[in-house]
This record gives sequence, structure tokens and C-alpha cells, in this order.
Amino acid sequence: MASYQNIVKDVIKNADILLEIVDARFPDETRNSEVELEISRARKPFIIVINKCDLVSKETLEKTKIRMSKIAPAIFISSKDKLGTTMLRHKILETAGIKGRDILVGSVGYPNTGKSSVINAVSGRHSAGTSSISGHTKGKQLVKAGSRIRFIDTPGVIPFDEDDETILGLLAVKDATHLKDLTGVAMKIIEKFCEQNKSALESFYNVKIEGQDSYEVLELIGIQSNYLQKKGEVDESRTAVRIINDWQKGLLMI
Repeated sequence: MASYQNIVKDVIKNADILLEIVDARFPDETRNSEVELEISRARKPFIIVINKCDLVSKETLEKTKIRMSKIAPAIFISSKDKLGTTMLRHKILETAGIKGRDILVGSVGYPNTGKSSVINAVSGRHSAGTSSISGHTKGKQLVKAGSRIRFIDTPGVIPFDEDDETILGLLAVKDATHLKDLTGVAMKIIEKFCEQNKSALESFYNVKIEGQDSYEVLELIGIQSNYLQKKGEVDESRTAVRIINDWQKGLLMI
């Protein structure tokens, strides 16, 4: 933890502007208020980059952007599809307000929010190392991103006292093979869809949701997927694994 804190404080100290990378599917859960407070104390500007926007609906994105813009300038991008990268470059130059030299940009965020992928998308080259494995970036790297912008790529920001297996599953920090409560994580995914985009869940699994709770919806999906045990009961673990895998692979879109 001390190493993490020292790296983040060093990046904040040396950067002209910070990018906080959040996951578009869980923007509130992937903000780090303690890091934001450190940035404010250092009187450094920052931009909230809502990454993985290709995995959520346009309506959800607009609501998220409006809410996040009350905290800091917010830009949503898809590093996978290279959407929004030009807008992000312009926002960096505008917000930093520095002339006559390169702008040093620090990037911070939780594991698997896509910090290195954002840097690569903006720079237009595979400069920062990326991996689907949480914690791939191990040390500070300087990355040239075209004219006037240099990035400091950092290790993933580890949440303080983060031991919530559900959020680790939702953010794909742990895959299904490393989760103990498969059903609980799958039910949380179902709950999020029922709150924000029930029709997308119904369409993907070809089920009809009419007031059932999250466990009952999981059973519906299990029946529709023919994940049944010998006595005809739903194999909830197998069903949960499918839902988690579909979510983590980006097949399920809110």
C-alpha cells in the first residue's frame, strides 16, 4: 500500500493534469475519491475519462456524463474502437492551459479500467503495455502521445480496504474461476440490468422478466440455456459462470 501511495503522489506532483479512468459500466464504483482529494489538494486539474463506452447504451452514457461533469470535465471514449480519442486530446490541451512546452499527463484508476489502453488509443501506437490480467503495469512509464502530450502510465490504483468479491467480479479483476460467490456476482449483474436496461438482458438470453427477483431471473436464464441437473433443477453455478463470462467479455451491454 505504501508503494502504491508513493507512486500516485509522485504522479500527481509531477503531472500538469490528471486523467481518472473509470469504467462506463460502473462509473461511480470505479471513481476513487481519495485520489481525487489528493489531486484537489495539489491544485491540479483533472479529467474523468469514461472508458469502455462501447459496452453501454448512448442513453446511459449521456446520463453518466452529465453526472460526472459536475465533478470534473468528463469525456467518454472507447479505447477498443478508438472513439473519443481526438476529443480527449483537445480537452487535455484546453484544460491544462499550458503553452510553450509539452504537457505531462498522469493517468490513474482502478485495475482493469483500461488506463494503458486509453494511452495507446490517444497516442495512436502500442506504447503502453496492456493485458487483461489485473496489475499488468508494474512501474511508471513515460509515453509520447504525439504533439505536445506525454503520458505517465501508472500501475492500477488499488482501492483502500478492497475485499468486496462482487465488485472484483464486476470489474473483471477476478474471473469466474477465481470467484467464490459465483451466484452473488451473477445476481448483481442481473440487478444492474434490471435497473438500467432490462430489455437488453431479456433479448440476450431470450427470457421475459416480469417482476422476478435476481435469483429467479438467474433460474430463468438457466432453464433457457438448458443448464439443468439430473432432477431437473437449475445448475445455478454453471448459469452464474455463463452470465459472469458474458459480462466480462463484453457480450452483455447495458
